Amino acid sequence: MLQMVSGTREQLRVEVEVSLAQYRYRVFVEELGWPLKTEHGLERDAFDRDDTVYVVARNNEERVCGCGRLLPTTRPYLLSEVFPHLMGGIPLPHASDVWELSRFAISSPSNAGLSVADAWRNTCALMADIVRVAASHGAKRLIAFSVVGNERLLRRMGVDVHRAAAPQLLDGKPVLPFWIEINKQTTTALGITLPTGEMPAATEGRHS
Repeated sequence: MLQMVSGTREQLRVEVEVSLAQYRYRVFVEELGWPLKTEHGLERDAFDRDDTVYVVARNNEERVCGCGRLLPTTRPYLLSEVFPHLMGGIPLPHASDVWELSRFAISSPSNAGLSVADAWRNTCALMADIVRVAASHGAKRLIAFSVVGNERLLRRMGVDVHRAAAPQLLDGKPVLPFWIEINKQTTTALGITLPTGEMPAATEGRHS
């Protein structure tokens, strides 16, 4: 069973924030080989600001085993500043109810008895908490970009996800931006209930 912790850098305990930076280094630099600037085995960048909201998953030993980073699109964010070309000329979102999801990762906790089904439940649980936290900050949709496989992962969960633009090659891999709608379909699929004020109206139409 995962323990979820969320908050800004100031709200997280120092040891949690450091463990998160270490986990991101292991996943994104050591395992995935991303050419990120790091120091002393910690992965942080210019978008780890005071207003950045983190969702952190920890195992029973309180070791970080998953994460997600949420940024308001009313300020500079990863897609807008580093990879705007991925939108294929479509305007980048800049709205208080649209947040960016980045640095999403989930690993198998150090538990020899973890089944495939348990690992899948952990992935869904992390995504559910990310949606819940984003909604609590006023988000009605998320913008994210990733390899095509993660889009399929979200579809398998039942999340309302759709492409913002066509895939483009990035470091030899097809990468695309996509929307994650925070609506009844998504919350029902993830098994979460949002307060009435955090759920978009039923009549609200999809827009790109």
